[in-house]
Amino acid sequence: MWTPVGRGRWHGRALTVWAAAAAHRGLLEPRPTPTREAAAKSRTLDRLYSSADRKEKIDLSRFSVENIRNFSIIAHVDHGKSTLADRLLELTGTIDKTKNNKQVLDKLQVERERGITVKAQTASLFYNCEGKQYLLNLIDTPGHVDFSYEVSRSLSACQGVLLVVDANEGIQAQTVANFFLAFEAQLSIIPVINKVDLKNADPERVEKQIEKVFDIPSDECIKISAKLGTNVERVLQAVIERIPPPKVHRKNPLKALVFDSTFDQYRGVIANVALFDGVVSKGDKIVSAHTKKTYEVNEVGVLNPNEQPTHKLYAGQVGYLIAGMKDVTEAQIGDTLYLHKQPVEPLPGFKSAKPMVFAGMYPIDQSEYNNLKSAVEKLTINDSSVTVHRDSSLALGAGWRLGFLGLLHMEVFNQRLEQEYNASVILTTPTVPYKAVLSSTKLIKEYREKEITIINPAQFPDKSKVTEYLEPVVLGTIITPDEYTGKVMMLCQARRAVQKNMMYIDQNRVMLKYLFPLNEIVVDFYDSLKSLSSGYARDKAHSVGKAICERLKDSLPRQLFEIAIQAAVGSKIIARETVKAYRKNVLAKCYGGDITRKMKLLKRQAEGKKKLRKIGNIEVPKDAFIKVLKTQCDK
Repeated sequence: MWTPVGRGRWHGRALTVWAAAAAHRGLLEPRPTPTREAAAKSRTLDRLYSSADRKEKIDLSRFSVENIRNFSIIAHVDHGKSTLADRLLELTGTIDKTKNNKQVLDKLQVERERGITVKAQTASLFYNCEGKQYLLNLIDTPGHVDFSYEVSRSLSACQGVLLVVDANEGIQAQTVANFFLAFEAQLSIIPVINKVDLKNADPERVEKQIEKVFDIPSDECIKISAKLGTNVERVLQAVIERIPPPKVHRKNPLKALVFDSTFDQYRGVIANVALFDGVVSKGDKIVSAHTKKTYEVNEVGVLNPNEQPTHKLYAGQVGYLIAGMKDVTEAQIGDTLYLHKQPVEPLPGFKSAKPMVFAGMYPIDQSEYNNLKSAVEKLTINDSSVTVHRDSSLALGAGWRLGFLGLLHMEVFNQRLEQEYNASVILTTPTVPYKAVLSSTKLIKEYREKEITIINPAQFPDKSKVTEYLEPVVLGTIITPDEYTGKVMMLCQARRAVQKNMMYIDQNRVMLKYLFPLNEIVVDFYDSLKSLSSGYARDKAHSVGKAICERLKDSLPRQLFEIAIQAAVGSKIIARETVKAYRKNVLAKCYGGDITRKMKLLKRQAEGKKKLRKIGNIEVPKDAFIKVLKTQCDK
């Protein structure tokens, strides 16, 4: 039996016995005696490996609760959150200062390719201030509205936030949304004005915006350049001065909140936890409040920013925990962990994310169904805001109906499936959920409720059996230069929006609030807003149906008979295209002669085509569906 030691080395005695036996059997060639230089090099490498193997675990007991600060960085997209995180990591000595430090905490390939943060990432920083050693737990969060669920979960583990605002762009829509998330959580808010080094930066204007919109005094704003590192040290000092330590009790029984998790194929679920009470260490037996299952803790530690094992985690600290959870259903975001035989009152957890966009997902080849199922399950552990329902299609086979928080969320999920699990899928056109109030007694008995939610267009009930249909609406915030106000208002009105509020946040910018039907903005509203074009009709059913029919016409192979392609809303046909039949020239052998002979041949051919239309079957190739769906997504 072989026992590995350190980095793949073996016990010397076992290795010597194996080598001697192998040499006796002629399996090994006798090696020459190593030179003095080679022997010295070997000893140097051995010392390096040994020091790496014996790397001391960090003792977190020396950080009292008063010397711990837990905070997040929140901002609108591209206002410099990740760049600021890089500088904070450098200043605290967590990473070496090099030119290659760009988006250090953005570990996913999709994040680096798109230049955006998708997953909230944690890092523990050790910082010395006025002779005291502090433990700063930083969480870098996404800025796009589709990932606001990541932000809300991250804030549950914090006592304060850095609200980063671009000195050039000023306050933008997601700045407002993220501020209110932190405000409702009653967190300390430190405004940071970034990119003051830019040519068109106007930090004084942004200070006035922050004071007017958020009621935060302008003298509390910190002006920095995260790119150049200007004044970033002041941010760390403000974190210590303005953000309170966590209110926890280490002598109480363990109470830990699972606020995020990832799946490792070798070690199982790695849970990111925030300890509200007690202590946890390797070997402890813990219980999940959600599943009531008991686990033994294999490893605890902090992210620095990579995994750094520790002896224990104490109340007030944020770290990771591995406890042999192998099934993806065992790790529930928002779950409370406690010690075996020491039950506690579970923490409130999180509000369930409400999916706003639904799409069908199917494997390109049905033989890949089980592999894709496993990939989806593992990825939904890492992204719990995705909802999954089994679905099937006559054309595409077995699959799922997935719910996402937005269109970008859907695209990123699909990209991660391809990059992290090598899974190729067919993704249908995104739709939004609707509700129907049923009038049919039979349907009410079938669904066991009068009001049903429809996430699949194929299951839309006929209007004769429905009292009314309900569609989802969202409250949208638009911040725009005042010269575009008229065009933006026209665009909103064309999308059936209802104006709720209008406010000037400074001399040049206007903040508009509208109530939008979600279906009107989910696909192309943002692009339209950018180009400020407003020539959209309210009833798009005809144009959309006609476009799909035209694409399907180009994708279907021709037959010996004519094929009609129709788009319908209920029983009403709104668009039609025709795939012409292959036609043999039956008059090719008729050289002159009576016209009745030609008419007879043409009539016989028409009758044959008519008969074929009645008995003929059309097998729609899967490629045709893929082509139509991909074309719609590209559009």
